[in-house]
Amino acid sequence: MNRQELEKLILEKYNVVGDCPWAKYPEYKVFRHADTKKWFAVAMTIPRCKLGLSGDGSIDVVNLKCGEEILFSMLDEGGVFPAYHMAKGSWVSVALDESASDENICFILGVSYELTKSKKGQN
Repeated sequence: MNRQELEKLILEKYNVVGDCPWAKYPEYKVFRHADTKKWFAVAMTIPRCKLGLSGDGSIDVVNLKCGEEILFSMLDEGGVFPAYHMAKGSWVSVALDESASDENICFILGVSYELTKSKKGQN
């Protein structure tokens, strides 16, 4: 899955369009819940070296919250890394370069959406 496909998926599944909150990084997009404004995904273009990858240049990634319960199993999957610039104990960075399976991206995206949604009305 590439970045454009991810953004289309988020729009279709969650009816959310990303916003660009940082003038310094206009290519960074934050995807938030409408009611709480909590982030569930952050799409970025970062230097490959920030993920420990070799080679020059940049890579598109999405940061997703996954929770401690599945964090380590997700890190064993291709294209999934400790989160860039987020809490590494509960967030991961997923490469949007076809190295992560679409199924894993969709799964972690769903987990992230659920973990960050409003708890109001729940017991």
